[in-house]
Amino acid sequence: MEISKPDFKVDVLHEELFRKYLRVLKLARTPTREEFNKIATVAAAGILLVGLIGFIIYEFFLLLPK
Repeated sequence: MEISKPDFKVDVLHEELFRKYLRVLKLARTPTREEFNKIATVAAAGILLVGLIGFIIYEFFLLLPK
């Protein structure tokens, strides 16, 4: 029993995907220091907010009577 090959060529799909990635990489650029600092600040604030919410929920469940 032989395994049939798919109708489309895998190499063509890989080449098309590679071209899409290459197009995105050509448009991409390194962020400026100001942009990087802004992104890092927002990410850190998000992490702290999620941690604070988790801590509040944890403390709430500790205070509930058993």
